[in-house]
Amino acid sequence: MGKKNYIIPIFVPHHGCPFDCVFCNQRKITGKDTALTGQEIEEQIKEYVESIGEKKDKHIEIAFFGGSFTGIDSEKQKEFLSIANKWYKSGYVDDIRLSTRPDYIDKDILLNLKEYNVSTIELGVQSLDDEVLRESCRGHIAHDVLSASYLIKKMGFKLGLQMMIGLPGDNFEKAMNTAKKMISYKPDFVRIYPTLVIKGTKLEELFFKNEYKPLSIDNAVLICRELYKLFYRNDIPIIRIGLQPTENIMEGKDVVAGPFHPAFRQLVESEVFREAIDKVIASYKHEVEKVEFTLNPKFISNLVGINKSNTIYFKSKYNIKNIKIIKDSELKKNEVKIKINDKIIIKQMIL
Repeated sequence: MGKKNYIIPIFVPHHGCPFDCVFCNQRKITGKDTALTGQEIEEQIKEYVESIGEKKDKHIEIAFFGGSFTGIDSEKQKEFLSIANKWYKSGYVDDIRLSTRPDYIDKDILLNLKEYNVSTIELGVQSLDDEVLRESCRGHIAHDVLSASYLIKKMGFKLGLQMMIGLPGDNFEKAMNTAKKMISYKPDFVRIYPTLVIKGTKLEELFFKNEYKPLSIDNAVLICRELYKLFYRNDIPIIRIGLQPTENIMEGKDVVAGPFHPAFRQLVESEVFREAIDKVIASYKHEVEKVEFTLNPKFISNLVGINKSNTIYFKSKYNIKNIKIIKDSELKKNEVKIKINDKIIIKQMIL
């Protein structure tokens, strides 16, 4: 059995970033309004390490999120990284990661990060379409992502890439092209974020002027379904789909509009299951009275859907009287056995 992963999140809101991307208000997104101090970082790490307990069979990582870490004042960078590196050298922490902009990466910056044992760098790509980047006021071009990704991989770091869907000027084709280009950069993992209209952003102004229309949640799920399949088939892990819900976001205080759902990833994975199984049942040329699904118990929720949405869908569309679900821990994540009317057994790969 592999080690259980623990992330110690350190949020560095809006430090080091002079740009005003239309979607960005780091204070709202991270839930942190004030500047961060070294003492706070030390206390946060200590508190997490103590709560995690004995380190056996655990992989612990310090992660600097938010803002643009490598754009922070160099002395602040050294202060923050020195604290993280101390915990790394002590053996309590296994890795250090940070997120930054692609235009804040060069050889000297990466050499400095090596000195502090940073192992993983995430780039806020958002899009690899220059028109979308321009309309989103990103302040860099798509080629900057290619250059930064190449350097990061060349110098031995793990590479994470973050993309957004539904930005101004974006569409399904552009999102898919962004994903395909990202795959060619050989990232170790990706994140996918549907664009939300957050209070205090330029996007909020555009929204109320009727100059920007966010994706509906249904459209966002369908686009993410296709992205999910694309990354999965290229063996690239998706470590997050959808914005991490802070307390204010959950209470509806910070999101003005857009496709937010606290379980957005499950909506996407349920849609992936629904599409694949729908094709199997539709191909059966006779009346379907009974269907039996056998799958790994970890993924039953994806088959059933939130609030049983998938089972309700199948019963309604095909007039199925009885749906039975059987657990089999030996089956793989994307594997489902489907028995129709106690006769036909189909072993279906979801992806």
